[in-house]
Amino acid sequence: MTTNALQRISRDELPEDFVPAWETLNKLTGEPAFVEAFATAPHVLNFVMGDFYKNLFFEGQVDQRYKQIVRLRLSALHGCLTCNKQNTKGAAESGLTDPEINAIMGDYDASDTLTGADKAVLRYADQVAMTNPQGRLDDELIAELQSHFSSADICELGTVMAVISGMAKLSFVMDLVEKESYCEFANG
Repeated sequence: MTTNALQRISRDELPEDFVPAWETLNKLTGEPAFVEAFATAPHVLNFVMGDFYKNLFFEGQVDQRYKQIVRLRLSALHGCLTCNKQNTKGAAESGLTDPEINAIMGDYDASDTLTGADKAVLRYADQVAMTNPQGRLDDELIAELQSHFSSADICELGTVMAVISGMAKLSFVMDLVEKESYCEFANG
């Protein structure tokens, strides 16, 4: 379990509309600290869970497969153990197979189960990842993405990845998630 000095609201004291988020996160990861801490700022938790996840991540115009792929890739690159637990399950529930999930978390170029579109969004995620401060959307990657996605899709995927990356960094700073042993953002 993560610890920090932030005030948290326990499951029993949460407003009813946040209980499903707490229960989902607890079931997936065993670590609902994010919901407990952000419930102290209901407007922020509503943004993350409602505006971002409900309206953009799980809705939006880009197929859910690609959003699950980039979310899992980013959590693997960032080294967020809590996120990896949640995102592996989310990827499987969205229809990704075990070989696809393993490839996403490792050497996806060697995979014969991932499509060209899958690999394009993975390359995009590699550029957006916090672990790649020199990331760049160069002409080759733009062309590869445009062969599968519209400009609007590319913007939506980029926004999804930017919010996920920023929330991951904030979760690391606030010590609200467990980290993998290789996490570059591990505290002290």
